[in-house]
Amino acid sequence: MGVLLETERLVLREFVRSDVDHLVELDSDADVMHLITAGRPTPRREIEDEVLPAWLGYYYQRSAHLGFWAVDDKATGQFLGWFHFRPGDGHSDDEPELGYRLRRSAWGKGLATEGCRALIDKGFAEHGVQRVLAETLVVHTASRRVMEKSGLIRVFHADWPYRIPGDEHGDVEYALTRAEWEGQAR
Repeated sequence: MGVLLETERLVLREFVRSDVDHLVELDSDADVMHLITAGRPTPRREIEDEVLPAWLGYYYQRSAHLGFWAVDDKATGQFLGWFHFRPGDGHSDDEPELGYRLRRSAWGKGLATEGCRALIDKGFAEHGVQRVLAETLVVHTASRRVMEKSGLIRVFHADWPYRIPGDEHGDVEYALTRAEWEGQAR
């Protein structure tokens, strides 16, 4: 199990097949999925046959710093969720999209920001990343705060597969260029 990076409280590591139960549990929480699928859980079969194999395939198809990463609590080893740092549709490897999904028990503790900052810093400092993107609904204030605290803003409208209350207000794309990252006081 390859570790991508460690922070003060987190370990970001490669997914393994045995993480399927963690992903099913995470995506079965209606609160976690509320602003993603309007609370619908991801079917186990979809995680087993599509989601996890695609994520595992990333480790062999792309650069070592791009992909989907399981995140564990450093102190307890408990699975907390995941981060992704990979090119979004229409973007090159040096413009990765940042995303995450964490258990409710991890919310409000600064863990998402900690993981995002670590991925952003590693991408810019070690991997030639030129721009980092992240997207969320305008009404998803917690995610927006994480992105803002991570140094990443712009409003746009996206077509979502599920109608979610508030999506009529648009989405927010967060971005940070290499020059902006270099200019930030750390």
